[in-house]
Amino acid sequence: MTTQQLVSQINQKKSFLCIGLDVDLDKIPTHLLALEDPIFEFNKAIIDATHHLCVAYKPNTAFYEAYGIKGWQSLEKTIQYINKNHPEIFTIADAKRGDIGNTSTMYAKAFFNDLAFDSVTVAPYMGKDSVEPFLAFKDKHTILLALTSNNGAFDYQTKKIDEKELYKHVLETSKTYKNSENLMYVVGATKAEYFKEIRKIVPNAFLLVPGVGAQGGNLQDVCKYGLSENIGLLINSSRGIIYASKEHDFAEKAAEKAKELQSEMELILS
Repeated sequence: MTTQQLVSQINQKKSFLCIGLDVDLDKIPTHLLALEDPIFEFNKAIIDATHHLCVAYKPNTAFYEAYGIKGWQSLEKTIQYINKNHPEIFTIADAKRGDIGNTSTMYAKAFFNDLAFDSVTVAPYMGKDSVEPFLAFKDKHTILLALTSNNGAFDYQTKKIDEKELYKHVLETSKTYKNSENLMYVVGATKAEYFKEIRKIVPNAFLLVPGVGAQGGNLQDVCKYGLSENIGLLINSSRGIIYASKEHDFAEKAAEKAKELQSEMELILS
C-alpha cells in the first residue's frame, strides 16, 4: 500500500484509527476457548465489527509467538483474512525487529513476502545497515521507533548528545537512509508535548501513535501538534477496544469503542 492510498482511506472513512490485535487468551471471552483457533476467531470477530471504522490493524507479534507454532498460524490466518476481505486496510507487524544487514533482510522477507504485511516496526539502535534492508522493499513501510510511550523511554531516548536529545538524532539520521521516503515513526501518545519538536524534523512523515486510552494518552493533544498536511497520524488503540467486553457481545462492544474514537477523529478532520 502506498502512502497516497493510506491517505485516501483516511479521507474516505474519516478515521485515522489503528486497532491493535494483541490477543491474550486469559483476557478473551471464555466461550471462544472451546474453538479450534480461539485467537483467530477472536480477531475475525473484531475485524468484522470494526473494519469500517479503522484504517489499520496492528498485531503485536509477541502475543502470537508466546503460543508457539499455533500462535504463529493464528497470526498468518489473521493477516490473510484482512488482506483477502479488506485489502484497503493498512497492516502493521508490530515486531520491533532490527539486526545486522543479512538478518534484517530475512526479517523483512518474513513479514513483507511471507506474511504480506504492509509495514513492520523496527528498532534503530543498530543503525543504518539494520534499517535499510527493510526499506528496500517496494511499497512497504518501515516504522522506526523514535519516542515510545513507556516510562523507560526516558532511560535513553531523551538523553542529550551534543545538546540534542537522542530521539532527534534518530529522526534526523534516518532521513539520510536510502528509500527514507518509506519511513514512518513510532511516537507515543503519552509524549504529546514532544510532537511539535518532532514535526520540525519530519513534517510530513506518518507517525504511529500508541498509548491513547489505556495508557493515558490524549487524542486532542496528539492531534494539536501531530497532524500534518496529509494527516500523518495513525492513532493506535488496543486494550481499550478489543477488551471492551468479555461476554458474547465482545465484538459489538469493541465496535462501540472504536466508533467513539472514529467520531472524535471525524470531528477533528472536519
